[in-house]
Amino acid sequence: MNIVVLGPGAVGSLWAYSLHQAGHSVSVYSRRQSPFIPLQVDQHPIISVQNNHLDSLRNADLLLVTVKAPQVAQALTSIKQEIDADCIVVLMHNGMGTAEQISQLLPNNPLLLATTTHGALRSSSEQVLHTGLGSTQIGGYNQTGMQCQFVTEVFHHALAHVEWNSQILNALWNKLAINCAINPLTAIHQIYNGQLAEPHYAEAIHAIIGEVSQVMNAEGVEVTEQQLEARIYHVIEATAKNHSSMQQDIFHQRQSEIDFITGYLLQKAQQHGISTPTNSALFKHIKQIEQSWIHE
Repeated sequence: MNIVVLGPGAVGSLWAYSLHQAGHSVSVYSRRQSPFIPLQVDQHPIISVQNNHLDSLRNADLLLVTVKAPQVAQALTSIKQEIDADCIVVLMHNGMGTAEQISQLLPNNPLLLATTTHGALRSSSEQVLHTGLGSTQIGGYNQTGMQCQFVTEVFHHALAHVEWNSQILNALWNKLAINCAINPLTAIHQIYNGQLAEPHYAEAIHAIIGEVSQVMNAEGVEVTEQQLEARIYHVIEATAKNHSSMQQDIFHQRQSEIDFITGYLLQKAQQHGISTPTNSALFKHIKQIEQSWIHE
């Protein structure tokens, strides 16, 4: 297939490299101006892929979007005119809310959503470290997207394990719940994920879970507080030495994904008339931190 990866950060580069090694014609779209970009995963051979190549974009069978949620709409708007109506668009990022935007921006394109647990860390401008083996779930968001189940095999052949999930929104909600609990707290307190297992964070996590589970159930995603709590503490333990993406963004004074994580939760809670004081307070706290940089 002709595949373009929009946003070759750590995860995007991992997939671009893996899809290239699986025999696909892969190019990338990025902020960098050079016509070619070198890519390397771990100690494997360095490859060179085309960057910002218009013909590659126009001929793309599949566009994998791995920019962060706040940049998705802007990035796709800037290249909208070059995307063929038959091109399959796959959104792979933290948070929710971009699918609604992109289904309006590109109404005729098959739209798929993906979530992955593979760990990737950029160690240099060209090298990415594959820091954790994981799995990936893909599912259709619109009617034409539902008919693209074959994409699962393409991705699985490049970087296993990949499976089709006809209830992909359920999977994304469960990931959102984990992000709502881990990301704002680690960002505000500037701590590793594993430090959230300390007793003095238990009350806050319990309150977050209580609010999130109510919203998920109202959205038709059946879950109990006990199930969410078990999943969240499992991730806290499994990623104990990791910094969350939001912790890193706040540390480096970059815009975080709070609008598409806690912000999305609050938006849905408001629609259902559900009170979310704990998540609202965390949302405001992150927003205040971000605003403080602007006024410095």
